[in-house]
Amino acid sequence: MVNSFISFSQKKEIDSIPIVTEDYIFVKPGDTLTISLNGFSLLPKPKFSSKKDLRYYLWFKKKVFKAYPFAKLASQRLDSLNVRLEKITSKRKRKKYTRLIQDYLEGEFTAKIKKMTNTEGRILIKLIHRQTGKTAFQNIRTLRSGWNAFWYNSTANIFKLSLKSEYHPEIVNEDFLIENVLQNAFQLGELQAQEPKLNFDFIKIITARKAIINVDEYKLMLDKMRKKWNKKQRKKKKQ
Repeated sequence: MVNSFISFSQKKEIDSIPIVTEDYIFVKPGDTLTISLNGFSLLPKPKFSSKKDLRYYLWFKKKVFKAYPFAKLASQRLDSLNVRLEKITSKRKRKKYTRLIQDYLEGEFTAKIKKMTNTEGRILIKLIHRQTGKTAFQNIRTLRSGWNAFWYNSTANIFKLSLKSEYHPEIVNEDFLIENVLQNAFQLGELQAQEPKLNFDFIKIITARKAIINVDEYKLMLDKMRKKWNKKQRKKKKQ
């Protein structure tokens, strides 16, 4: 099944790194931790070693903002679908209702999802696990009749990724960055919060990490992509 879901096509990901315009802090070894109070939540501000790291973080933030609404909607639709299906006894009517949900999602979001970059697609698959409690693969297997076409056509075919990817902000750096972006966005009212179906304590996680943001993997990734792009451009000029 996995092999049938994964094929390889993606949008180039040479994005510009945004200019620093947000209120973040830069710290040196030995500095004290700054705490921001918002409502009744205490969340340490992200700590960056340089303005360059902050710019990469803001680039990553845009990716999370693009993927999160899709995962949030998927969770809402799955919850509604499951509640509704429990009340439908007819197999034919169950199939019809599931098809309506599928058609709505495909018609509303397929074109938008196809425009996602590889990073956005990877974040989306991880957020599906966060918001639904199941991986994209598990959702397909559980609700194959309705979600198979949606995820197969709209997501799995687009990204060179695994639909079995899970979300673990306590141990995976990228997942920690995603959760950090989300929690700060929820506090600032930039995104509408939706409770995850997974159990984790982000305050404990960010405290253990001392709120330090590590974006080295993205700096390396984008540098490689730029070099590859520049090489292609030089080759075109010679031709």
